[in-house]
Amino acid sequence: MPNIRNFSIIAHIDHGKSTLADRLIQATILVPERLVRDQMLDTMDLERERGITIKSNTITLPYVAADGREYELNLIDTPGHVDFSYEVSRALASCEGVLLLVDASQGVEAQTLANLYLAMEHDLEIIPVINKIDLPQADIEGVKEQIRQELGLDPEGAILCSAKEGIGIETLLEAIVRRIPPPAGSPDAPLSALIFDANYDSFRGSVVSLRVFEGRVKPGDLIRFMSTGNVYKVEEVGIFSLARLPQPELGAGDVGYLMANIKTVRDTRIGDTVTLDANPARQALPGFKEPKPVVFASIYPLSNDDYQALADALEKYQLNDAAIVFQKDSSAALGQGFRCGFLGLLHLEIVQERLAREFGQSLIMTVPGVRYEFILTDGQMVAVDNPQHYPDPAKIQQTAEPYIRAAIMVPERFVGAVMKLCTERRGENPHFSNPLPGRVELRYDLPLAEVIIDFYDKLKSVTQGYGSFDYDLIGYRESDLVKLDILLNGEKVDALSMIVHRRRAREWAVRVCERLKEEIPRQQFKIAIQGAIGGKIIARETISAFRKDVTAKCYGGDITRKRKLLEKQKEGKKRMKMVGQVTIPQSAFVAVLKSGE
Repeated sequence: MPNIRNFSIIAHIDHGKSTLADRLIQATILVPERLVRDQMLDTMDLERERGITIKSNTITLPYVAADGREYELNLIDTPGHVDFSYEVSRALASCEGVLLLVDASQGVEAQTLANLYLAMEHDLEIIPVINKIDLPQADIEGVKEQIRQELGLDPEGAILCSAKEGIGIETLLEAIVRRIPPPAGSPDAPLSALIFDANYDSFRGSVVSLRVFEGRVKPGDLIRFMSTGNVYKVEEVGIFSLARLPQPELGAGDVGYLMANIKTVRDTRIGDTVTLDANPARQALPGFKEPKPVVFASIYPLSNDDYQALADALEKYQLNDAAIVFQKDSSAALGQGFRCGFLGLLHLEIVQERLAREFGQSLIMTVPGVRYEFILTDGQMVAVDNPQHYPDPAKIQQTAEPYIRAAIMVPERFVGAVMKLCTERRGENPHFSNPLPGRVELRYDLPLAEVIIDFYDKLKSVTQGYGSFDYDLIGYRESDLVKLDILLNGEKVDALSMIVHRRRAREWAVRVCERLKEEIPRQQFKIAIQGAIGGKIIARETISAFRKDVTAKCYGGDITRKRKLLEKQKEGKKRMKMVGQVTIPQSAFVAVLKSGE
């Protein structure tokens, strides 16, 4: 145990965590040339395509220090995006220390601070690391000052490195061995291990990633999950290298995996404690912070026959991503589906993409929304995340929506465009600061509902890709909210209903009606597309009917004959409209979701 070091790398997005992890792996494990690639710990194609880490991954690095002693370094890699901060809290529960990475050109950013506070909550040893020192715009002294002022850490202890060029990696490895404490715990005590991750193997069942705090576990042991009471026989234990390496046993301080023929996905709970059935631990280990969903959307299979396949896919997916929550939902237009809660819009996109790629699901997703609070006339408070559950307007006394504090970092020349964008999205309380020469940090209070659809895309457009965006939830504020219904020939389409601010209702209604007009095919009868608040119509588009030329066979002759044919056609169209059903194509729902101007 004195030779084990468990540590994590935490940072803001794009500060170089995955690149640094690659250099640490190459410095300690002799990786064959054919296996060397960027983002070695990022196992998903999606992570490589987007250049981000989505899931935390683990690897054990053997290292011989300058004093000749052999060490076992367990690195738990973490994501940097604000949507995946729950992954960070899971990783930190299994570590004794962290490397806090700061970009030498960008400086301290919002998620750097948020992750630092998480590490402090777990009382971990923090080693500040200044990365990207090889860049021409690197301001090492300026960043050291930020580490002192904004993070409250000693900048003299900061390690200078460049993960891309491999500068300072040896110094960093020595600092991990010297400054991060070895794990505490007794290998002879009853087994107590924390499940911090899991994934599903179609041949072996659930593969559980765990950190052993006390005791030891080996193949053949009968183990018990303390939250469910389920008992399993251990088939294999091991550590993570570039592949899984089986071991005779895992002891106190080790980070590794366990297989025990756990067939059903529900039985593995992230944050649960594993102990021996014959000699159990007295109490469960404290888990970690439960993720709270903030963005909600309904997902439906393209065909109702695929409903069960989608249900199975979501259950398996939830094992790899404990943050998604879902419950059954139904819609008159789209049939049976699920109402899902996500941590943010990037999380929503990733879930949609992974369900399509890894589980072969073809989905329709409704417009994302947030959870609103309504105080009724009888004093009751109701939380609503689905427009179908909107309370009776006559009984609503007060409405409130969630707000965020957005931190937007941009070059000086884009400040005007960003301010205009934030004002359009009902931004309040602007605050400006200059953390670095030529760069401005703007802080705005914004309604979360205004941010989740296309705010980030717009920000990237107006700043030519230079803007960075981060946010924290700051609670609920009173707001004037209404339910916007979309009607097709007077019939409500429940899947297109949404809760919006009264000031933005007409703008949204016009946009949705225009999109639907482009997507819905013409029929033999006229189709009216309307946006309504209660009984008041606020927007309308009309799809004109196909018109058959019924007078084509009349050559000259009396005009009354033509009139008679046109009147007959008019009667037929009226009758058709009475019984005619409008089929909404799947592309219409997607078009409404991509509501960019």
